[in-house]
Amino acid sequence: MIRHIAFERLHNFRDLGGYGTADGHTVRWGRLYRSDSLAKLDGADLDRFLALEVRTVIDLRYPWEIEARGRVPDREGLSYVNLSVEHRPYDQATIDPGVDPWRFLADRYAEVALDGAKELRQALEVIASNTSGPLVFHCASGKDRTGLLAALVLALVGVAEDDIAADFALTELATDRLIADWRAAHPERTLTWPGYGRAPEEIMRLFLADLSATYGSVYDYAVRHLGVDDQLIEQLRTRLLAG
Repeated sequence: MIRHIAFERLHNFRDLGGYGTADGHTVRWGRLYRSDSLAKLDGADLDRFLALEVRTVIDLRYPWEIEARGRVPDREGLSYVNLSVEHRPYDQATIDPGVDPWRFLADRYAEVALDGAKELRQALEVIASNTSGPLVFHCASGKDRTGLLAALVLALVGVAEDDIAADFALTELATDRLIADWRAAHPERTLTWPGYGRAPEEIMRLFLADLSATYGSVYDYAVRHLGVDDQLIEQLRTRLLAG
């Protein structure tokens, strides 16, 4: 299974295929990708991306991030939508090193799950209705906002929590490169938070446990807070599952 797709400037581009569901299906390969910022695509990297025949990009970043750092290069046949799911910005580089880093991030994810209901539902709708070809969603590092949406999608189609947490933690393989990118972009600053770029399973497990404690389950959260219905979930399953 080749989950990571190698690029020079992208560090966290992965295929969400191959995960099994409780009822015996499997997430299709080459149908749904997650990534760090596609604004970095250029040259050979752009050629590699275009070879995947991605037809839809969901950009989860703030509009001001896109204005400052760019977006995926525009190409004929490529649909682009910006759905900024986070509504309370914070600077991970300056988080107090004394706080519990994994509890802190799980709490930030809970804020996104609460505040970003409209955008998260729209993202699920775009994924569920996508019939034109492969789709990728991304944020800046492909870890937090991207990890949250990936968890919701996988949970709603029936993937087990252990696999969801393990998928989230694959970002750990990109941590060193994400840190190097931050330092190159901010030579005048000092990175004070030791958890920057980290993605241990514990963060996702805390977040999913919080959703279940508040709403009953990820499904109940999606129905009660996002306004998702069974028809949309069935569309997700139809688009993404095989077998």
